[in-house]
Amino acid sequence: MEQFRIDEIARRLLEAVPPAFRSVQHDLEANFRSVLRSTLGKLDVVTREEFDTQLKVLERTRARLEALETKVAELEAQAASRAESSGN
Repeated sequence: MEQFRIDEIARRLLEAVPPAFRSVQHDLEANFRSVLRSTLGKLDVVTREEFDTQLKVLERTRARLEALETKVAELEAQAASRAESSGN
């Protein structure tokens, strides 16, 4: 995760700390950053660019699947029509 975002999250967490604990502000801020980096580093995340790329791939795949489903339905209808014609 970007350093800016981690710093922003740490700042927001620090703002939520009661004033009585702000005397240890530097230690808390360092601990917040450390925990955030460690925890967020373990997450299996992708960049927005990678996500958008995979979304486009998925959209194309869905479109192809829908086209193939339509084609299969047409072929099945043709086969059923031929079976009825030859059965009469």
